[in-house]
Amino acid sequence: MKAFVRNSYGGPEVLQLTEVDKPSVKKGNILVKIYANSANAADWHILRGKPFLSRFAFGLFRPKEKVPGVDFSGVVEGVGEGVTTFKIGDRVFGESLKGRAFAEYLCVAADACSVMPDNRDFSEMACVPVAGLTAFQALITHGKLKSGESILINGASGGVGHFSVQIAKAYGAVITAVCSSGSSDFVKGLGADHVIAYDQENIHSHAGKYDLVVDTHGNLKHDDYTRMGRRGVMVGFTTMGNMMSVLIRNIFSKFQIKQFTAKVTTNDLTALADLIREGKVRTSVEKTYPYGEIPEAIRYTEAMHTKGKVAMVWESE
Repeated sequence: MKAFVRNSYGGPEVLQLTEVDKPSVKKGNILVKIYANSANAADWHILRGKPFLSRFAFGLFRPKEKVPGVDFSGVVEGVGEGVTTFKIGDRVFGESLKGRAFAEYLCVAADACSVMPDNRDFSEMACVPVAGLTAFQALITHGKLKSGESILINGASGGVGHFSVQIAKAYGAVITAVCSSGSSDFVKGLGADHVIAYDQENIHSHAGKYDLVVDTHGNLKHDDYTRMGRRGVMVGFTTMGNMMSVLIRNIFSKFQIKQFTAKVTTNDLTALADLIREGKVRTSVEKTYPYGEIPEAIRYTEAMHTKGKVAMVWESE
């Protein structure tokens, strides 16, 4: 089968499309024929081996897993021993925490997948797992967002951000979105009640007060959280220095900021699928690439100016 392989850390240029062995289905796993992937910040961080501390998990001097890729959607071709939740022919989407998704076939744990809504296509659903789960768990699991509460979402037009706006709206929150002025209409269309354009107003001196502050971009400082929020959740980071500064100050502060790595579960994926099926959440796919241009899709995502998500398609719908 075809797959993108890398033998060293580096940029998208280290990825090479080549032939590798097709995986066999294992106990507790399903074999999926991949129809689409999406690109995430996690993909280029893992590809480059940055931050350096991540190499203790992914390989210190060279990557342990040669085939990267996390998000996927496709069709079940094989069901491993002990799996009762899926059958051959099911349309599924999910997340492969160990990588290996940038390939024609993937053997993945059944509990890292869910069935796709009938009314959605592969490219849309491939964009949901990492960004959608991160948004859902930031707001609901860790942010404890309640109906009627006010929320500030920093980085509201990106992959995690655009899901966050819609999930917050579905849960009845009053949303203030932070994005560029060029993305204001986009986030309003997603459900934002108010927009702060960071190129017109300095968010680091904004005086508004919110029940929950969620930073998907990663440039808010500890003082920003305490000034604007009653509680906070930090999702992304722009620099290791800023992230460490926030976390260190958080240790000694009564104002607690939650920082987490999203965990893939069938229950949360199914909750997202239900919101999508009901029309409360939709994936905005800004660009779609053929599978042969997966490196270029990662390069585009790394520029961090995406409105919504970027998809890569292996098969025609």
